[in-house]
Amino acid sequence: MSWLPSFQLGFWNAWILMLYIPLLAPIMKLVDKVLGKSEIYKKLGGEVRYQNGEKKFYLIYMLILLVLLLYSIFLPLKLGTLWFAIGIVIYLGGQAILLATFINVASTAIGRPFTHGIYRYSRHPAYLAQFFTFIGIGVACASWVLFLLSFISLILQNSTVIAEERACLETFGSEYQAYMQRTPRWIGLPKS
Repeated sequence: MSWLPSFQLGFWNAWILMLYIPLLAPIMKLVDKVLGKSEIYKKLGGEVRYQNGEKKFYLIYMLILLVLLLYSIFLPLKLGTLWFAIGIVIYLGGQAILLATFINVASTAIGRPFTHGIYRYSRHPAYLAQFFTFIGIGVACASWVLFLLSFISLILQNSTVIAEERACLETFGSEYQAYMQRTPRWIGLPKS
């Protein structure tokens, strides 16, 4: 990794790996269609209500995502290096977690909390997938800036996660409370 960030406009830059972000909605719809449910957006719930400073942290998080996207346009991949090979493995792991998340959401009945599949190991696998994806891109580009912004975004996601969990507790009550007690927020083995 270099102390000075790379800024080169080019085709083989990190933006290629960031393309999944604008494609999230079509990918979710495709997974939902393949599973034959066509109800994925009904299952994702409504608007999250933020309290106190949670909204500010969410907005800062969204700003960092925008910075990551813009920076990726000028960030060359370190093709043919060990950095690139390790980064792509981490990136693909994040993408696999994201796909598993979509499959679990699509296969859950409407009105039920997401608690099976990848959700047994993390209450927020989509955020976890995003973190691994960004870390993978940072390593593939040997960019300490992208690596650091990935960790900052994970920390800021906590405000969104807390608001989402509060909404799930309001909707699902004791069922979600029991789920929270047996499943870690980010990653790990089930507690039960």
